[in-house]
Amino acid sequence: MSDGSALEGLDEQQLEAVTTLRGPVCVLAGAGTGKTRVITRRIAHGVDTGAYSPGRVMAVTFTAKAAGEMRGRLRALGVQGVAARTFHSAALAQLNFFWPSVAGDAAPGIVDNKVRLLAHAADGLRMDLDRATLRDVAAEIEWRKVTMRSIDQYAQARPGGVGELDGLAVVHLQRAYEALKDERRQLDFEDVLLACAGMLEAEPRVAQAVREQYRHFTVDEFQDVSPLQYRLLELWLGDRRDICVVGDASQTIYSFAGADARYLLEFERRHEGAKVVRLERNHRSDAPVLAVANSLMRGRPGALNLVSDRPAGDAPTPSVAVFSDDEDEARGVARAIAAQIAAGVDPRAIAVLYRARSQSPELLRALADEQVATSVLGGTRFFDMPEVRQAVMALRAAAVAPLETTFREAVRDVLRSLGLTDEPPPAGGAVRDAWEARAAILRLADEAAPGATLRTFADELVARAKAQDEPGMRTVTLATLHAAKGLEWDHVHLVGMSEGLLPIAYATTFEQVDEERRLAYVGITRAARTLSLSWSRGRGRAERQASRFLREIGSGSLRAADARATRAAATRSTATGSARPGAPSRVR
Repeated sequence: MSDGSALEGLDEQQLEAVTTLRGPVCVLAGAGTGKTRVITRRIAHGVDTGAYSPGRVMAVTFTAKAAGEMRGRLRALGVQGVAARTFHSAALAQLNFFWPSVAGDAAPGIVDNKVRLLAHAADGLRMDLDRATLRDVAAEIEWRKVTMRSIDQYAQARPGGVGELDGLAVVHLQRAYEALKDERRQLDFEDVLLACAGMLEAEPRVAQAVREQYRHFTVDEFQDVSPLQYRLLELWLGDRRDICVVGDASQTIYSFAGADARYLLEFERRHEGAKVVRLERNHRSDAPVLAVANSLMRGRPGALNLVSDRPAGDAPTPSVAVFSDDEDEARGVARAIAAQIAAGVDPRAIAVLYRARSQSPELLRALADEQVATSVLGGTRFFDMPEVRQAVMALRAAAVAPLETTFREAVRDVLRSLGLTDEPPPAGGAVRDAWEARAAILRLADEAAPGATLRTFADELVARAKAQDEPGMRTVTLATLHAAKGLEWDHVHLVGMSEGLLPIAYATTFEQVDEERRLAYVGITRAARTLSLSWSRGRGRAERQASRFLREIGSGSLRAADARATRAAATRSTATGSARPGAPSRVR
């Protein structure tokens, strides 16, 4: 790979970040500014110039999927051997490698289900707890550990209890959980980080070996690091300074789980001589969308002023509509989406975002009534769907016989035998979900390399499953704001912009409301072309007011949309369009 390819196509701010190879470096990367591109190009440029040896670079991120994407981009740049991992996978690898020499036996096993183990601990204490309470206690254990608190310190910090359990009962349950875990010689997810950090602190030779192996660190989503992760990073680094962190304080939405944006905001103070690069040129969204995002975050700590690099043109102003109740809002949004699809918009380019999972059933019903096929983000993964597993097995079975037709026709015949039809079934329900999954596999066959066979195609599907490289089904996406982070769509409908929903009712402190504001910001910045905000007044005791965030954004950045006019226009568009506006084109 030539040095020029790593630097090709970068804007001025990205180029500055990519060519600053020696740390400490802090890249403040706003939404849509190409942070993953900057991370991978910076590593590739460092390897090209000889500044980095690939085997001595660790790129740390927060999800296995993000790590896989990073490895894929580095491979495309001709870089092999970089360790792109999550904090947990890196720590677990080090524990498994060093534990036998340190402790003289194999490393402990990993708890596969914290809630189940908690249930066993509760049984030992004669506590009859439902699954929801157990999940909440598990979340408390996770928070305690990532914030590096003992159980006694936790009891002082959070004395209020969990659900019907008082604070003392929660402490007893946590102690019983830890004792049972030790008895079974197991570590939970957070223990992996704690044990790795403890090993590095207690064993100088282990710390030295790790620091010799990895000399250059890059950390993505740095606004989401917890005190425990930050401590582990410090131990990995030792007294070296070759660290580059990338993050956006305005997208800190996991404070409830221990994330602390102060490590990003105070990076320059904590690391003397640090270079700070600001990425504010947004390559995703039209200017009117960014105007809404900027107005919401103006004056907040670490806020960046995003500027669109897309042509000004006649981009539509984001709209806000008010409805009478939640059902009315769901139907209004569903009709608007049906009209978009009837006008030629690909369903995959549309998303409906909301604060809480409880908001989705009403939306799913309304979209099904409009014959709009949907998928819910965070549900069953594509390659875990029974229909997809069945299709892969059938393709492998069919591969033993010689092809008597074209490759594409052979794949279609296999899928037809499993239930794929030319016309999709009605939207809503498992039958349509299965059809969409099989149709997605057929589209992958259309994209297969020349000379593909049923066997190589099945192998490719298995490889994609391992890499979590899921194809997009031709459906409208429904997602919570937390699940939508890191994704983008051309058209976003952000619903439930009312007090009690966004911000959520239990957000009562300044810090909690600020986190809700950042959630709204994340939702807004997922939109590339159009952004529609809506809320409902509710009735009686459930009557609501518009979200304070709408007032903060102000009418200067939003166009008021009359809900009745929106519904009427959508109905007219549906009547003059296809009989089934939400249905994708036939399988061909």
